[in-house]
Amino acid sequence: MRAALLQITSSDDPAENLSMLQDRIAEAVQGGAGFVLTPEVSNCVSTSRDHQLRVLRHQDDDPTLAGLREAAAQHGIWLLIGSLSLKTHDPDGRFANRSFLIDPTGAIAAQYDKIHMFDVQVSDTESYRESAGYRPGDRAVLAETPFGTVGMTICYDVRFPHLFRDLAKAGAQIITVPAAFSPVTGAAHWETLLRARSIECGAWVLAPAQCGAHKIRTEKPRSTYGYSLAIDPWGRIAASAQDIPTITYVDLDLEEVADSRTRISALDHDRPYSGPFLSKRERPDGDR
Repeated sequence: MRAALLQITSSDDPAENLSMLQDRIAEAVQGGAGFVLTPEVSNCVSTSRDHQLRVLRHQDDDPTLAGLREAAAQHGIWLLIGSLSLKTHDPDGRFANRSFLIDPTGAIAAQYDKIHMFDVQVSDTESYRESAGYRPGDRAVLAETPFGTVGMTICYDVRFPHLFRDLAKAGAQIITVPAAFSPVTGAAHWETLLRARSIECGAWVLAPAQCGAHKIRTEKPRSTYGYSLAIDPWGRIAASAQDIPTITYVDLDLEEVADSRTRISALDHDRPYSGPFLSKRERPDGDR
């Protein structure tokens, strides 16, 4: 299977972003891709709650989701919509950060809500409180496809290796990590984290990313890191992008998953243990 990672610079206008995505998907298909992946928050990059309330929709009537499902069916491809910002019916009014895997008929094969919220203080001038606007998910998700079993994650999830290990132990051969990474943390950790998750799991890791300076009309500009990556099951970079909008292609070979897991079968080597305990000084009689 040839996969195409779309690296884009979404604005805060969902209609504008949908048109751009449809064009990029068509281009990826012309490049031979049968599996196309978009980044996190493909429909709208914004932290303005007022703006989001005006432009976002519930899943059942979201035009971006409908338009991208039509694109998958039109081209007969598998499509990972990295994530969409969507309204929910939760009493607190928070949105969902939801990833969708669309099959070649345009049907939703799987959907996943981001579990881990990006609540961080990157520097004195850069902080994020994703949980203020988005509700966290609570379900890990796998999907079967003709080209392999896909485990779904989103962005900040990459810092939680137990999620990836659980997906791999449940059968994931390909793990998706659509992202809108901060430039500061991206430069420091993006490649290292993705390669580590691949090595630990013996899985393909596909990470399409937002990049560049985003056109945001209602708030201060926001930039994201870019550098989309496809990592093979041995932890090697199979394909990569820079920090501009582009399409990155990679040919997935699942025999490499089996090979890496045979050579180092760490997924089968878990052992039970107690603790951790705070170590105490050894007593003279040898008791602790």
